[in-house]
Amino acid sequence: CTLPGADHPLFTVPEDRMAVGLGIHGEPGIGEAAVPTADEAAELLVSTLLKELPDGVTAPDGQRAAVILNGLGSVKYEELFVVYRRVARLLADAGVQAVDPEVGELVTSFDMAGISLTLTWLDDTLEALWTAPADAPAYRKGSVPEAVAAQEDEASYETVSGPEPYVASDDSRHAAATALDALGRIKETVDAHADELGRIDAVAGDGDHGIGMQRGSSAAYEAALRAKELGAGARSLLTAAGDAWADRAGGTSGALWGIILRAVADALGDTEPPTPATVAHGVRQASDGVRRTGGAEIGDKTMVDVLVPFAETLVQQAAEKAELTAAWDRAADVAEQAARDTARLVPRMGRARPHAEKSLGTPDAGAHSLALIVRAVHGALATCQ
Repeated sequence: CTLPGADHPLFTVPEDRMAVGLGIHGEPGIGEAAVPTADEAAELLVSTLLKELPDGVTAPDGQRAAVILNGLGSVKYEELFVVYRRVARLLADAGVQAVDPEVGELVTSFDMAGISLTLTWLDDTLEALWTAPADAPAYRKGSVPEAVAAQEDEASYETVSGPEPYVASDDSRHAAATALDALGRIKETVDAHADELGRIDAVAGDGDHGIGMQRGSSAAYEAALRAKELGAGARSLLTAAGDAWADRAGGTSGALWGIILRAVADALGDTEPPTPATVAHGVRQASDGVRRTGGAEIGDKTMVDVLVPFAETLVQQAAEKAELTAAWDRAADVAEQAARDTARLVPRMGRARPHAEKSLGTPDAGAHSLALIVRAVHGALATCQ
């Protein structure tokens, strides 16, 4: 697999060997085996899936299943159909009724050789949905009736104007300017460390953390800049940034960073000037939201290992009446140490978990990027003093 724009493969597999269970972006699988024949590959896939029946499926015999044999990017269709020939026979022998099977390139990566087999066990409702006609840019099935064009009524059209300016106090707009500066520094920091974040992530993950963070931070800054030009306060500006980060970054980290920015936005509002207490409250709400959504806790080797102590330190500093820049500086110190400490952990959640031992000695990419970001934000706070 080669990441877009990269000048070398994300991973390699030894000659004459096949990785088993490897993820679509190179996430480590469950082992390696000698490269099999087409029939042997089919037998491995079918036998493995039939050993792992989901709840409610007591035996495959007599069950209906949606079957997808997927080529990962560089396997020829002729080869896929040779493999499927054996897959179909094995499923039939086990009593599985293959419903409207799909054989093709449906989920791929650049330069990736390999196949995947998916079985989805069907009831009447799922079967009706699986066999329903579809007409989308990348997937078609059956025949979809042509849509009838709506009658155009010129009188129904309204003049489209630009977006309405935001309503915010001067204090909040001043805070929004600081937030915009912070987002710009975040973008610059992520750009400078993107390759490093990718290398860390590739140790036991898929290696795209740096790319995802670049997409997210760039989109967040651009959205915040547009909001600032329309007079946004802190809440509106950070909400726009959070929505853009979640939309453009993709993956789990994109969604979590959207949660973080929106939580801080809600705490700041668009009218009152921010205080150390309101900022700390927003960060604590962000920490709670990330744990609630992602399900991770301290010790799982995720960004939570940094976010929780950072939030707790910030709340403590605010309670002790520390000035915001000094409070953030102290909390950033704690975050940086917590990020370094993740090198001693083994992952208990996420893509890296199946090969936890590979990441021992390497910090978590999400934890490291969070520590870099909170330090970058401190620079913006120090400048606005």
